[in-house]
Amino acid sequence: MIDDILNANQPILFLGRPGVGKTTAIREIARTLADELRKRVVIVDTSNEIGGDGDVPHHAIGGARRMQVADASKQHHVMIEAVENHMPQVVIVDEIGTEAEATACRTIAERGVVLIGTAHGCFLENLIKNPTLTDLVGGVSSVTLGDEEARSRGTQKSVLERKGPPAFPIVIEMRDRGAWVAHDTAESVDALLVNKVPKVQLRLRDPEDGQVTMLECAYDQVEAQIMAQRAPQGGDGSNSNSSTASHDEDTAMAAATAQLRNTFNSSNIDDLVGGVLRNGGGSSSSSASNRSLQEVLAGTDLDPM
Repeated sequence: MIDDILNANQPILFLGRPGVGKTTAIREIARTLADELRKRVVIVDTSNEIGGDGDVPHHAIGGARRMQVADASKQHHVMIEAVENHMPQVVIVDEIGTEAEATACRTIAERGVVLIGTAHGCFLENLIKNPTLTDLVGGVSSVTLGDEEARSRGTQKSVLERKGPPAFPIVIEMRDRGAWVAHDTAESVDALLVNKVPKVQLRLRDPEDGQVTMLECAYDQVEAQIMAQRAPQGGDGSNSNSSTASHDEDTAMAAATAQLRNTFNSSNIDDLVGGVLRNGGGSSSSSASNRSLQEVLAGTDLDPM
């Protein structure tokens, strides 16, 4: 799904919830880079999830070399050691989670080595708001503007800005195994800090033939685009009309949910919509779910972001 990015030799951070397939993805990336692109790849395998728990690495990583980490708290030291002693062109690390590891990522990026890593989180905003990992996307600082600059921007005098270049120029949100959202990290972070909607690239893989579709869209339209691309094609007669109407209503619901997520607490919105759909039943019509959603929203107090 990201052959073009790999060929461009760009550092990549995969972001997703536990179980979405981040480790599986970077294991295959390690094999592709080592065997097909002939790169010197070193894997820092702290939990032995990438190369296996044996002394001999699993064949799934191909010709990539693996460095095991005896103590998880020393992962950042092993990351630096990999760069200093093994002359890698690519370093792969799973589950970046501490400030020391984020600092090591910054150090590796400044040394001209391509870094591919993973971190837990559903959306890019999670990294921006996470003080431990925010340096991965450039960091955030409060800046006081002069009166003239504040007027020209149409903002308050105190604003949030990105501190520096991101350690990972590309961040990929893994919504599921077949739907990835690729960010130009610097542009997306800058837009989100001033409450604007960034442009992103949505990559969808067809589960039947494996074909990958790439779409440019606004960040707040990602869910709607995923539903629209995956909606079954209508048949003939009344079934076709019904499917089209249902698809339009599903798309509208997804767009409304994305808009609400931008305004209110995202976990509240996801729980709310999930509950409405469960109560409506898997075979219920979209219009019924929409009516139910409207009724619940009318009587629900939501926590603002």
